[in-house]
Amino acid sequence: MAIHKVIEVSAQSSTSFEDAVKTAVKDASKSIKNIKSVYVKEQLADVNGSEISNYRAICKITFEVEG
Repeated sequence: MAIHKVIEVSAQSSTSFEDAVKTAVKDASKSIKNIKSVYVKEQLADVNGSEISNYRAICKITFEVEG
């Protein structure tokens, strides 16, 4: 039986929500192995004037615990 753990992370991008999610997974994978899925819990955007200046995603990342 596999054991999985879930962590919550936040990431940002000046390009898009999709890029923010990709950044969350990429950065998490630097210190966490066996990532199995990502769940986007929340999306936020910073607005400057009438333009979106920053996209943020709060994600839950699930990974399999070894051993």
